[in-house]
Amino acid sequence: MKGKLILFKYGGNAMTDHHLKSQILESICSFKDKGHQIVIVHGGGPFIKQTLEIANIESEFIDGHRKTTTEAMEYVEMALKGKVNGSLISIINKLGHRAVGLSGKDGQIVVAKKRLHSQTEKGQLKQVDLGQVGDVASVDPSLIKLLLKHNYIPVITCIASDHKGLDYNINGDMFAGHIAGALTVDQYIILTDVDGLRREKDDPASLISKINITEIDRLKKTNCIQGGMIPKIDSCQIALEKGAKLARIINGTVPEQIDSLFDNATIGTAIHT
Repeated sequence: MKGKLILFKYGGNAMTDHHLKSQILESICSFKDKGHQIVIVHGGGPFIKQTLEIANIESEFIDGHRKTTTEAMEYVEMALKGKVNGSLISIINKLGHRAVGLSGKDGQIVVAKKRLHSQTEKGQLKQVDLGQVGDVASVDPSLIKLLLKHNYIPVITCIASDHKGLDYNINGDMFAGHIAGALTVDQYIILTDVDGLRREKDDPASLISKINITEIDRLKKTNCIQGGMIPKIDSCQIALEKGAKLARIINGTVPEQIDSLFDNATIGTAIHT
């Protein structure tokens, strides 16, 4: 893995424990010490929830998607770009590296489009407005490449604007997958809270170590891929189809799993073309 470009997607509950967060970032930054180029993309759902509660803004969920009003969007950005991004930057800089905090808005790295959500009610398909929830319309990785060239670690959160300047909150996994593809990374690593994809959701012994993207539809139909694993696998598929060389889902709450990537250890679930 000498001199590779690696994008880490970091988020979820692994961000809420400060000590664990420091360990994870130290493990990620160890790749930089070995001569690799590192990009970090992050979400921060728990911090959005906390910030909205402090602001007395009630969260409404539609089919698992958080509806984001104009008022809520201001606090979503405050949580992701201010609190979470700033915290990650501080820790990485303390480790002796040079991190730059970004969102998709910076340099128009990502241009967003409004997500159109479909819902079936009484047998009728209808469009549901999720507010300022978006999808990735396009990616321009030139700013990221410029920062990498000058030895910085870009740390990017999943907010972007559309062509009219309206801001959107984008699913962190989808956001990361599009960027990984645009950068044609050597490895796209999703850090989650399980060891990877399992044939049986609650059986750690049923971990699947490797799949081809051609198997994804079949695994969805058999409910092997379900729940929160769906956007992660979809994210890997997007990354691979758009140019990433390998995607892998590992347990980000176990820093040793990140460290063992150096040894090409068979950990997590590798997804390939």
